[in-house]
Amino acid sequence: MIRIFIGFDPRETVAFHVLCHSIHARASRPVEVAPLALSQLAGVLTRERDPLQSTDFSFSRFLTPYLSGFSGWSIFMDCDMLVLDDIAGLYEMRDDRYAVMVVKHQHRPREQIKFLDQPQSKYEKKNWSSVMLFNNSRCRALTPEFVNSASGLQLHQFKWLDDEALIGELPHRWNHLVGYDAPAPGMSLVHYTLGGPYFDEYRDCEYAREWFLERDRMLFAAQRDRPQ
Repeated sequence: MIRIFIGFDPRETVAFHVLCHSIHARASRPVEVAPLALSQLAGVLTRERDPLQSTDFSFSRFLTPYLSGFSGWSIFMDCDMLVLDDIAGLYEMRDDRYAVMVVKHQHRPREQIKFLDQPQSKYEKKNWSSVMLFNNSRCRALTPEFVNSASGLQLHQFKWLDDEALIGELPHRWNHLVGYDAPAPGMSLVHYTLGGPYFDEYRDCEYAREWFLERDRMLFAAQRDRPQ
């Protein structure tokens, strides 16, 4: 069973469900998907919302190892994504030498504001934490107490690890940044980090067509012919 935790924000509910469908439709192994919804984390995630926090799951993502019982491997991903490949391909890259594995972007945002007028934060290792393959037993520092008290940079820059050598690298195709990376066909996972095509101002972005096709497949229901 491949455990996947997806960040959930009620402002992007449709994105969450389309992403789930895209995973299940292509998976060759059983998949268990859980939303990181704040309403389901009462008493676990207790920190107050940070003014620089652009989504509900900015910090809850780091509870993935705890929610997995600090055992096995789990995947975290943001909800503003689309998976266009078998998620087992990502899971099979797990390597016990590492505590966590990510796509190591060199991402320096140009804009100050992104979707829904949210602030665009700029920091080293930007977007590394948007897709994480966690080796849960090696991430025991990520207790609820630590996640509730650590700064954003401590968490997103992986300062909870003793050594940066514990961060493994995933192929770029598993976190293609739409609107930043050069347009490229054949990506395994695309990330609408500026804003997804479900927002009017981004409905013509790269991989928008693929997102709308996935949404339509999700909404499809076969109709039985009825007698006249």
